[in-house]
Amino acid sequence: MTALLAGLAAAFTLTACGVPPSDVIQAGEPASGMFSPSPKPSVPVVVSLYFLDDGDLTAYPRKIGDPADLGTVVARLFGGPTTSETVTATTELPRLTDTPDVTAGSGNGVSIKLPNHVAPLSHPAMLQLACTVAHVSGSYAALPADAHRDGAPAAPPVHAQRSPAHTSVHVLGDGWTMTQSADSCPDPPQP
Repeated sequence: MTALLAGLAAAFTLTACGVPPSDVIQAGEPASGMFSPSPKPSVPVVVSLYFLDDGDLTAYPRKIGDPADLGTVVARLFGGPTTSETVTATTELPRLTDTPDVTAGSGNGVSIKLPNHVAPLSHPAMLQLACTVAHVSGSYAALPADAHRDGAPAAPPVHAQRSPAHTSVHVLGDGWTMTQSADSCPDPPQP
């Protein structure tokens, strides 16, 4: 009897404090704990950067962490040949003080906005850009040591695929623009 009186006293006290009664409020799934997705490590792949070898466009393989990031690929191209590549490779692209802005269009066009005070590019420099951008999606080669945990080879992201033959690069400089198609680009070597 004492428990019943205590329960009734508690009920009267709660109703007397001004809190209106309500039904159960549905709020979705119950909490199930904390989830912290680990970021997927970038799988390095080999892409072809186009430099000049005795004036001829030539593909030079480079390891790139995220080939779908065209900005990184273009920045590496503007960075020029590595020390080991300079034995045979040259470039007509200028060394940039700032990173160019690279935008992939919905089709096969890519726009590259260069920093201010960069002179118009030569025809070989434009071909270096067009061929590198055009073949970056077609020249993925997963490195053998970089397979997924289940043993499957790494694959390029689907959204990065574009047709090399129909790619064009539109370069915007300080008061000038140039466009170059990749129709005459040599094929990169097969891995």
